Amino acid sequence: MNTRSTFEALTNPERYRFEWVPCYLCGETKCEPLLVGEEDLTGKEGQFQYVSCDACGLSYQNPRIHLDQIAEFYDSEYIAHRKKKNWGILTPLYERAMSKHDREKIKLVSKYLQLDATSRVLDVGCAVGTFLLRVKDEFGSSISGVDFKDDLSFPRFEEIDFHNGLFYEQDALLPESFDLITMWHFLEHCYDPARSLEKAKHLLQPEGRLVIEVPRLDSRTAKWFGPKWPGVQAPQHTVLFDRAHLEEMVEQADLEIVDHLAYGAFPAYFYIFAGNYFRMFGKGLNLDRIVVPYFLGQALLFPYLLFERKLNLAMQTIVCRRKA
Repeated sequence: MNTRSTFEALTNPERYRFEWVPCYLCGETKCEPLLVGEEDLTGKEGQFQYVSCDACGLSYQNPRIHLDQIAEFYDSEYIAHRKKKNWGILTPLYERAMSKHDREKIKLVSKYLQLDATSRVLDVGCAVGTFLLRVKDEFGSSISGVDFKDDLSFPRFEEIDFHNGLFYEQDALLPESFDLITMWHFLEHCYDPARSLEKAKHLLQPEGRLVIEVPRLDSRTAKWFGPKWPGVQAPQHTVLFDRAHLEEMVEQADLEIVDHLAYGAFPAYFYIFAGNYFRMFGKGLNLDRIVVPYFLGQALLFPYLLFERKLNLAMQTIVCRRKA
């Protein structure tokens, strides 16, 4: 099947500019169409093609929208950048859910590294910085963040040593200067993930840890929802990682795998809820309208979700260190 002809059959605004890219893992240019994704979360227009590399099998977006146009898909409606905090009577539930997400990140990290006031922590794709601020509050660590968005003002954001732009171009960050680097749902967005992993390796202290969480293509929800799987999230997600290809890319960066987890800090339930919503109602997840059914559904599925870490529902986390 011709990938160019299948892409040309898609519906996209004339203003979008696309570029064909080789495989991020092996450099091969030959590929086969895999699926067509849309921006289901906010309902923005466009259809985006994902392919499977003929040589290594990596799944990635090809062609991809130009880097200088991707910013419009990260506006205030993008979930990680939303600043709304008032949800009426459900505000306490919402705040508890957001706080729990950051607590789960710290709990996960603490299995592999003990943070304290001497630790230096870098969060790549930090968004509004709530995880970093919790790290500072709990451990007194020095906190730094990188994000390509430059309008991420949020309460206490000024306490973060913030670096704006692409991670792999951050020359102000010094080699071997961080005890912990986290990439919470960053790598699948990256336009050069291999280069970002190389950058992280050089920034890590010899005994430091790199923690990467991404959606897992070989998960149950990916099989259930197909193109409507929230892990597709086109066009922001440039790569769809299964376990094997994530581990291979990490190893190619000369990083050693400490552990691989079939879960993450991000709740798999969100993918269950959103995937069902997209399949039944289509694009555009209005958070103001779905917040009540979201929490009701979570309560109903609570017994099932107790086994989330053993069910390979949606997420994966890989913990790495520099090779000795």
